[in-house]
Amino acid sequence: MAEPALTNVSEALTRPGSWQGVASDWASDQRAFKNVSWGKVMMWIFLLSDTFIFSCFLLSYMTVRMSTTAPWPNPSEVFALEIGGAKVPLILIAIMTFILISSSGTMAMAVNFGYRRDRVKTAALMLLTAAFGASFVGMQAFEWTKLIHEGVRPWGNPWGAYQFGSAFFMITGFHGTHVTIGVIFLVIMARKVWRGDLETERRGFFTSKKGSYELVEITGLYWHFVDLVWVFIFALFYLW
Repeated sequence: MAEPALTNVSEALTRPGSWQGVASDWASDQRAFKNVSWGKVMMWIFLLSDTFIFSCFLLSYMTVRMSTTAPWPNPSEVFALEIGGAKVPLILIAIMTFILISSSGTMAMAVNFGYRRDRVKTAALMLLTAAFGASFVGMQAFEWTKLIHEGVRPWGNPWGAYQFGSAFFMITGFHGTHVTIGVIFLVIMARKVWRGDLETERRGFFTSKKGSYELVEITGLYWHFVDLVWVFIFALFYLW
């Protein structure tokens, strides 16, 4: 016998498998977020919003780069360092990129040891990751100082299109701020892990359930995001 036709459209939309039914399941937190902590969900929401901001910056840079009639400075010449009397293009940027990518590896290992509840190795790897991040910021400060000394300003530069200076300082500065915040957060979390706060459920900032190292994973999510954004900045700003 054929199934009777549905006379109510809203009944059809709310049936399992319909789009409205899927939206209802997600909104009621019955399936999608049932086993996900609010801390992790909030971090993903923050990273999504930050993705939009960085995307706007990079798209604006691409638009300016393609629409300006003034000559755009050659990154290989602008970001070259003189070593042994010869200019080596992008050597500092290559080292910065290597350091930041390496920090993703140490952060991943920290999360791994965190879920094994090896607090000593977890804290050590988080501090190593913070050291990589601090090195990156230090090199970026050196890069800024060098370009400012050579005459680059947010409103102009001696090599051509004046938009180069504003795009460089805005994009790299915003990313550098994220790295700096990440370094501070890593040091704070490493201290909590080292003291055993996550084992004793010691009260304070960034508390968690006893024995849970999920905060280490949440920190890792932020750090991996910062590293991923740098890959796009490196490709679009320094290689293009």
